[in-house]
Amino acid sequence: FGSMLLRLQGAVAMAMSRTRQRVIQGFVVFLFVFLLFWLAAFLYGSFYYSYMPRAAFSTPVHYHYRTDCESPASFLCSYPLANISLMRNKKHVCSVHQAYRISLQLEMPESPANQELGMFLIKATCFSQDGSQVATSARSSMLRYRSNLLRSLGTLLFLPAFLTGAAEQKQVVEVELFSDYTDDPYAPAETAIIEILSNKVEIYSSHLYIHAHFTGIRYLLFYFPVISALVGVSSNFIFLSVLSVLSYIRLLLGVGWRPEQVRGKTTLNEHSILSLVPGLHGSQVCELLPNSSQVLIDRPLSEREGNTNNQQEDKEDDSAGTKK
Repeated sequence: FGSMLLRLQGAVAMAMSRTRQRVIQGFVVFLFVFLLFWLAAFLYGSFYYSYMPRAAFSTPVHYHYRTDCESPASFLCSYPLANISLMRNKKHVCSVHQAYRISLQLEMPESPANQELGMFLIKATCFSQDGSQVATSARSSMLRYRSNLLRSLGTLLFLPAFLTGAAEQKQVVEVELFSDYTDDPYAPAETAIIEILSNKVEIYSSHLYIHAHFTGIRYLLFYFPVISALVGVSSNFIFLSVLSVLSYIRLLLGVGWRPEQVRGKTTLNEHSILSLVPGLHGSQVCELLPNSSQVLIDRPLSEREGNTNNQQEDKEDDSAGTKK
């Protein structure tokens, strides 16, 4: 009974040891896979934020003009002009070799002055750091036409909203200044001058919008972010896993850049040395081989070939004698 109990205790201890070893191995593998996953995600995120430019940019536009003249026709003595910076955090808003769509949004009241204004011209000019002109554009725009009857019906229909301030009698006019703007890599734009060529225009507010036109890989990364992230992280994870497995196998097997046979050298062990030198004993061979059971002895290639040929001839003679 005591021997059986000892055997049972030994079996339980061995099972617990194996279980603990498996748990430790599984935990190590889990940590390694987790580390590879986060490393793959970090590599994809670094690539994304270094490769993808700013997708959109918007800024309010504030106009200034002169009012020191005595003009009965208009309150403004000059055209409304705005100076806009195309820099954010000391970096250019527009990336090099990337096409952008630049538009201006005007919030204008449906006032009699704007109704009588008709068409007006908007001019935009981009300048580099040294003050040279990079690009210029001029676009025309106007309010949408609405008849007196339609305006009256709209006023009656939305009268409660107009009275409470929830709605206003205004129109939002969007003017496309540049449809395919690309920044010059040698002279990138840093400021933009927007000028409305009319001194009778009335504006509530104005905003400048810059949208990027993505193509190729950038299009896929921007419009399909989840699929792109899955593909990118999975590719990085597979590459890192294969690299890690190959490194582990190389470390485990101890594979090195060491040729097994070198031209002009022959690997001989203890038995081959005894066959070559019959007068030597095993102890003498061990003295010749203190560190390993193999040694490299320089022998000419022609001599080795000659020995091989002699052995073949001896075999042929032996076979011929046997036949006789």
